[in-house]
Amino acid sequence: MTSPGEITRSEIMSQPAIWADVLEEAARQAAWLAEFWDEGTFNQVILTGCGSTYYLSVFGAALLRAHAGIPAYAYPASELMLFPQANFDASRRTLLVTVSRSGATRETIEAARSFRRAGRGETLAVSCHSESRLAAEADHVLAADVARERSRVQTRSFSSMTLLLQVLAGVFSEGEAAVEALMPLPGVLERLLPQFQEVAHHVGTAGGTARYMFLGSGMCYGLACEAMLKMMEMSLLPAMAFHALEFLHGPRYLTDAETTVVALLSDAAQAEEASALEEAQRRGARVLAAGEQVTGRDSPRDHGVSLRSGLPSWVRPVLYLPFLQLLAFYQAQARGKDPDRLGES
Repeated sequence: MTSPGEITRSEIMSQPAIWADVLEEAARQAAWLAEFWDEGTFNQVILTGCGSTYYLSVFGAALLRAHAGIPAYAYPASELMLFPQANFDASRRTLLVTVSRSGATRETIEAARSFRRAGRGETLAVSCHSESRLAAEADHVLAADVARERSRVQTRSFSSMTLLLQVLAGVFSEGEAAVEALMPLPGVLERLLPQFQEVAHHVGTAGGTARYMFLGSGMCYGLACEAMLKMMEMSLLPAMAFHALEFLHGPRYLTDAETTVVALLSDAAQAEEASALEEAQRRGARVLAAGEQVTGRDSPRDHGVSLRSGLPSWVRPVLYLPFLQLLAFYQAQARGKDPDRLGES
């Protein structure tokens, strides 16, 4: 019998090897993906999912816009299922990317069926189950079967599907050779895991936190939302996610000494994002900042996580995920919750 949380912890820690397998398979798929995009003459991409995979869709849409210059939008699958006429533009040829770990999510399947009936474009399923019902509804499938999990909380499945969306953004903008830029990620994560564990354990078990706020700008906003969900699922603590500067427009008033603010810093906007962290510090919050190179965390209540990956800005966001998952895991353990049971004691 496994100890409480052991399934979740082992799946988090398995990610370097899983990522290597996912990227190796993705490299074999890159040629047809490039041909598919070149021949598709799509005017836009819509990404959809539920829960974690909706937040992954938010990340993917921002990545496609920022890196590939492709008009891309994210919607919860329930919105597409319930209000298809309001969200599908019949005048634009659309690629619908449906994202689901299991490929069995009702709303996502119904959204795909509605889209196909309307004949508004093609569908591409991103999943960890290539033989799923969702895959059967799709014109094309990009799967990470090796990332399947026993835990109900998405960890390595989420990061593996993140890699697949990064593959799409790279291939759609630069062709199949773009996958090479992602290949160093498993090795970089292997190096970073000890640091991630140390900081996540320290912050997660320090005590005194009644709520979390996760901040992210640009493509990091979707990952901040996923971090919010993981913290709530595993630890049952209240958690919120905001665009970094939106924190200053109301949410800051909820911040006090019992708040931990976690910021995913971008390269381009880090100077502006610092203003949100300074306000959180002024109100007594514990601040945890993560970025390619983090400086200035000199308070004993504050911490910094520097990736020092040397990777392009569009490649490295996935590296935040194992750290955020470990933070939720250790916070859950500190509160006597079992992450394998979605936060139950």
